[in-house]
Amino acid sequence: MRPTERIDYQPIEGRAPVRLPGGARVAVWVVVNVEEWSDSEPMPRTVLTPPAGGTPSPDVPNWAWHEYGNRVGFWRMLRVLDRHRIPATLAINGSAIGAYPPITQAALARDWEFIGHGYTQKNMQKVPDERRDIERTRDAIAAVTGAAPRGWLGPGLTETWETPDLLVESGYEYVCDWVLDDQPTRLRTRAGDIVNIPYTQECNDVAMMLIQHHPAEEYRRRAVDQFDQLLADARADDSARVMALVVHPYIMGAPHRLKYLDLALDHIRRHGEATFHTGADILDAWAC
Repeated sequence: MRPTERIDYQPIEGRAPVRLPGGARVAVWVVVNVEEWSDSEPMPRTVLTPPAGGTPSPDVPNWAWHEYGNRVGFWRMLRVLDRHRIPATLAINGSAIGAYPPITQAALARDWEFIGHGYTQKNMQKVPDERRDIERTRDAIAAVTGAAPRGWLGPGLTETWETPDLLVESGYEYVCDWVLDDQPTRLRTRAGDIVNIPYTQECNDVAMMLIQHHPAEEYRRRAVDQFDQLLADARADDSARVMALVVHPYIMGAPHRLKYLDLALDHIRRHGEATFHTGADILDAWAC
């Protein structure tokens, strides 16, 4: 199906009010992306251009740039999330579960939600067998958590024409790729509906730091401004909103950036009308 065949246009104005338990108005979920980058293929992203151009192999500086996140940045970030007592959602490559067992165990120990993020960090349109990739990711997560993942985030938000269909057929209940609303929405598939939980391209460290090249403090400023506006919207029509904060260990886990995530979380936690959830919590609270 074409995207417009999967979802009907429905403005947020005029919808039936949605309320969260405890009177909360904004459900905030923190999505930590953990990926395994192949050391023998072109890097998904780069921070350093080789002097003579081209695509070097091995690409040691760019592979190591990312690997720093899993060796150091994740653990630095973990201390911040622990201090705020936030139940994060781990969007993880299926292959990364075995490649980085301490990260897997740390997330399990904190009862984080695991969601699929592709078996490897590769554009889903370039995966040779998409169904197998989705199922392998599901099975890798189920093997360590004891349950199949409910959610899916495509690497780089990439999808094929069939991705939502294959997700439902593989047992997934929600997807995050369709960044088009502030409330959960339903997408049609050939096997029944799947729910889209609001994700973000704006409060996403990849967009801010690597694409738009903002200074590190932009993460705090943008997160605060976005939360304040969503809270105002929710108060105005007495209907809850969802806000995502997206982080990658190799980006926000860098020494000069981490404090701005900490400050953003401080601001949000001061509001009694905010509540922190996993994606599955939001799915269940909305009763979609």
